[in-house]
Amino acid sequence: MASKTRYRQSNHLRWVTLAAFLAWSLYRASVIQHQVVSQNADFEDVQVVRVIDGDTLLIEGSRRVRLLGVDTPETKHPRLPPQPFGAEATEFTKRLVETKTVRLIFDVERFDDYERILAFVEIGGLSLNEELVLAGLATAETQYPFRSEMKKRLIAAEKIAQEQGIGIWSLEPSQQRNH
Repeated sequence: MASKTRYRQSNHLRWVTLAAFLAWSLYRASVIQHQVVSQNADFEDVQVVRVIDGDTLLIEGSRRVRLLGVDTPETKHPRLPPQPFGAEATEFTKRLVETKTVRLIFDVERFDDYERILAFVEIGGLSLNEELVLAGLATAETQYPFRSEMKKRLIAAEKIAQEQGIGIWSLEPSQQRNH
């Protein structure tokens, strides 16, 4: 009887050890895969020198970055007066990123027609692009080529802002920018 009990305990210990080994192997494989993805990701960490407006940044090296997938109300258009919530979008962006190090995440197109860098901007785990839309300070511009996962996130953020009636979505339809 004692040998059967020892056999069961020994067999149980083998199964527990095997399960632990398999769990560790799966964990290790996911860590290695994440490291490979991170190493191959198309991004650059940069210092923001100045915020030009809600969706445009000046970064080190006098390079301009245009936030991908979003459009904030105009504040510096040469032929248009400042639009409602343009100043708020600019201040929002300044509070989050001005003079800070951010991560630019690149996608399909690297530059726009004005030679600005096109990127998603992350800081402290937040997407500036998505946060602007969630705050009702930008619209989602999904007609351009970029990853569908981000298009879905921006559309969802815009829907939330619209439902809450915040920012540009608090304006009368006739005052909202035509997108």
